[in-house]
Amino acid sequence: MAPQQRRPRGGRLAVIAVTVAASAALASGPGHAAGVARAAEPPAPGPASPAPAGVGPAVQPVTPAVPKTPVVPKTPVIPKAPEAVPPVTPSAPSAVPAPSSAVPAVPVPPSLAAPVAAPGPAPPAFGAYLDFGAQGVARMAELSHWLGGAELRVGHTYLPGDRWSNIEGPPGFLDVWADWRRERKDRMLVLNVPMLERNEENVSDPEVRRLLGDGAAGEFDHHFRALAERLVALRATDTVIVLGWEMNGSTYTSRCGPDPEAWKKYWNRIVTTMRSVPGQRFRFDFAPSRGRDAIPWTECYPGDDAVDIVGMDSYDQPSGLTFDEQVKEPYGLQAQVDFATSHGKPISYPEWGLFRNGDNAEYMRGMLAWMDQHKTLYNTLTDYCPHGVWQCGQNPQSSEIYRSALFGRTDDAPATVPKPAKPSRPSRPPGVPTPPTPEHPENCSPVELGDWVEYWLGGKLCVRLDWWQRGR
Repeated sequence: MAPQQRRPRGGRLAVIAVTVAASAALASGPGHAAGVARAAEPPAPGPASPAPAGVGPAVQPVTPAVPKTPVVPKTPVIPKAPEAVPPVTPSAPSAVPAPSSAVPAVPVPPSLAAPVAAPGPAPPAFGAYLDFGAQGVARMAELSHWLGGAELRVGHTYLPGDRWSNIEGPPGFLDVWADWRRERKDRMLVLNVPMLERNEENVSDPEVRRLLGDGAAGEFDHHFRALAERLVALRATDTVIVLGWEMNGSTYTSRCGPDPEAWKKYWNRIVTTMRSVPGQRFRFDFAPSRGRDAIPWTECYPGDDAVDIVGMDSYDQPSGLTFDEQVKEPYGLQAQVDFATSHGKPISYPEWGLFRNGDNAEYMRGMLAWMDQHKTLYNTLTDYCPHGVWQCGQNPQSSEIYRSALFGRTDDAPATVPKPAKPSRPSRPPGVPTPPTPEHPENCSPVELGDWVEYWLGGKLCVRLDWWQRGR
C-alpha cells in the first residue's frame, strides 16, 4: 500500500470553531439540528483549503458528487416484525430487508411459547465514522433507522492534529460525544489522538526523530495530562484512545519508522501520564494499518503493559488484492489475530471500508464475517466516499450486504452474513439518495487542483471563460 495515495481521513481537524459551534448547537436541543447540519459540512474532519494562486474571484465551486447530509424519511421508518426479516442463509439469495409499516405483534399463548434459551456471547459492538463533530452524533440515529433499529454502540471521532492546544481536546469539541456516551451504559466512545502536532504536514524523518526523542524525554507530558483531565471532567472516563494510529506508515508525523525505540518509549510515557489522572479508566488501542507498510508494525509494539487492544485499520486495498489475500498477507488480518492472542489482547477495527477495488461485495462480506468470527471488541466503518455504504451512494452492492447483515442487530440478536448469490444489479437501498451528477456552470472551465484541495472544497473548481469581460 502507498500511504501517500490514500484518501484523507479523520486526522485533519484544523478548524475547531466550526466544531465547537456544532457541538454547542446539538447540545442546545433538537431545534438546532438544521444549524448543526450546515455547520460541519465535510464528511471527514479538516480545514478548508484556500484557492490556489492565480485563480481570481471568478472561481466557482461545483456541486459535489457526494450528498453532505444523508436523506432520512421525515416519518420514522419502522421495520417489520422479526419473523418478517429472517437471516439470510447460504441457500437463499442476499437481499436488503426493506423497512415497512408497523405490523401489530401477535401474542403467543403461554402454553405455546418456546423455552427461553440462555443468552450467547454478545455480537461485536459496531458503529461508523460519520463526521468528526456534532453532526456525527446526530447521524448515528439516522443510520440506526436505516439499519432497522440496529444498535450503534460505538461512537468514533478524531482530535485535530494541527497544534497542541487541539490535541488537548479543544473546549466544546468533546462535550457532545461525552453526552452521547453517558446516555447508555453499554456505549463506547473511540477517540483517535495524535502523538505530535503538525500530524499531517509532511514533517521530515530527521525532524520526526527529534520530536520523538523530545516526547520520550517528557517534553509533551502536560498536553496529554490536560486531555485526560478534560475527558475525566466530561465523565468520559472509559474512552478508548486510539493513539498514534497507522504508525507503521509514512503519512503522519506520529509515525514510528524514523525511530522505533523512541516511539515506543514515547507511547509508554503518554499512557503513564494519562493513567495517572484520578478517575480515568482509559483503554489504549494500538492500531497499525494492515500489511507491512513502511515498517513492520510488530517493531512498533510498545509492550503489553501499555496496550489494552490490538487494533488494525484495514481498507480494501491495494487494487487486485482479494480478501483472502488480505487475511494471509504478511502482517495482515490473520497475523493481527495471532499476535493479539499471543499477548492476551482483544482485537478491533477502528477504520475499515471499501477503497481501491470499488464496490466490492466479496470484501464487504468477508470483513463482516471475519469480525463476527473473531469476536472483535468493536469496529467502526469509515462511512464516506469512497469507503462507505450509507452516506456514499457509489457502492450499492456492498451497501446491500452491510445492511442485510446488520439489519435489526442488537446485543442478543446477531445476524448472519449473507453468502454469495447469483449476480444481479441491486436497487438502491431506501434512505441512500442518488448522488447528483456534477454540472459545470455555463462558460466554465474545470481547474485541476488535486484530490486533497478538491476534497476539502467539496468538489472541483472551475473558472468562467468570460471572467475578464465581467464588470465592463
